[in-house]
Amino acid sequence: MVLQQRLSLKLAQRLVMTPSLQQAIKLLQMTRLELRSVLNQEMVENPMLEDAGDEAESDEETPPEAEAAAPAEEADGDAAAEVEEPEPEPSMLDIDLDAYFNDYLGSESTAANTFEAREAAPLENNASQEPDLHDHLLWQLRMSDAKPPLRDVAELVVGNLDPDGFLRASVEELQLLGARPAEAVNRALDLVRSFDPPGIAWHTLPECLLAQLEAKGRAGTVAYRIVDECWDLLARRQFRLIARRLRTPLPALQAPVEEIKALETRPGRLFSRERTEYVEPDVVAVKTGGEWAIQLNDDGLPRLRISRAYRTMLRRIQREEGEAEAREFLKDKMRSAMWLIKSLDQRQRTIYKVAESILRQQRGFFDRGLDEMRPMVLRDVADDIGMHESTVSRVVSNKYIHTPRGLYPMKFFFHSGIERDRGGEISSLTVKRKLKHLIGDENGRKPLSDSALTRRLQHEGINIARRTVAKYRDELGIPSSNDRKQIF
Repeated sequence: MVLQQRLSLKLAQRLVMTPSLQQAIKLLQMTRLELRSVLNQEMVENPMLEDAGDEAESDEETPPEAEAAAPAEEADGDAAAEVEEPEPEPSMLDIDLDAYFNDYLGSESTAANTFEAREAAPLENNASQEPDLHDHLLWQLRMSDAKPPLRDVAELVVGNLDPDGFLRASVEELQLLGARPAEAVNRALDLVRSFDPPGIAWHTLPECLLAQLEAKGRAGTVAYRIVDECWDLLARRQFRLIARRLRTPLPALQAPVEEIKALETRPGRLFSRERTEYVEPDVVAVKTGGEWAIQLNDDGLPRLRISRAYRTMLRRIQREEGEAEAREFLKDKMRSAMWLIKSLDQRQRTIYKVAESILRQQRGFFDRGLDEMRPMVLRDVADDIGMHESTVSRVVSNKYIHTPRGLYPMKFFFHSGIERDRGGEISSLTVKRKLKHLIGDENGRKPLSDSALTRRLQHEGINIARRTVAKYRDELGIPSSNDRKQIF
């Protein structure tokens, strides 16, 4: 076989992920919070970018005499340009930066005299972070009379608690971590378990519930015995077997079971720092004059544009020699700013198209409500606006639309369909709604099984299988008929 080199031409199509395309894809799938953070960071790093909204606010404070003089200046602008020769602009090399900053900032003594000494805000007006579970337990530990060796092991115990308050490390692991004997670890455990909230620092849920009952002085009661002796039967709701094991009439179990239900299954969540996060819609659907329209929500997002000052500086240094480094820097920042502005504009246009397509295809929902929701998948919107399904998927991910009927994720409008006997399809979301209504109206002592629910839906002309009913019931968070059955 002879090896030889030769040249050949080959025609092929391929997708090249240019930097601008990668940036556009990243911006498309960002949430409003992420987008706001990215834009603010770009404005800090890129001097070419500025917020047009800031200048609009400053224009509102323009004095009346300046506004009156503006038309005259604009009228004489062309004539002045023909007569007057523009003055040569100074080079950046001619500017004495040291003198400029010295004049601007002044000496230390001048700066100290310029700013007045202001009184600090009262301590109670300062925002403070609420203590979490570990802070609350450590505060109680420091307030106790525990000696340093015991306190060290107790801090080790507190450090191994999860946010719900359960201990995730065994006694043997705590011994290895703290190099302490088992007796010292058990004493530390007893100390931490005596703290507030009750039921803290236990390994299992039954131990946690028993500790709460003991803290309430309910040790030895029927509720205590149910958790202690019949936990496996209680988890399976086998109350008749519980009554037989405890030799107690079945009606007498109602009050103890209700007492157990009132206990805290996660005592640590009382000190959780999780706070409600409010969602800002990306688009708003409004109805004016009987017609629906889509409005993009740009509140809180900076209105980016190229800085006039740096644009003038770039034109200036292009005519000067010895400014190669500064010229390349500004050109690179200009290119990056243009890519970002175009990508942001393309993102807003794409979101608008997708939202408009959703509004057009789900008009029944916007006019009459959830019962008129029609089946729709990503391909329906992609074919409608002439885009790829992956693009539509990125658009609807973590995006929200505000309607007169409430705030919904854009993914909310995409559901599969189930066939009807009389033809056509019904949205799976509508079927779930019907399923929820059927279970809500059932007899608690004789709950509807999945088979019975299937027969009722089929009686309404919905061709659905029992396993599909079971899947929808699980998605709705509704337990099975055995768990829904009311014994008392």
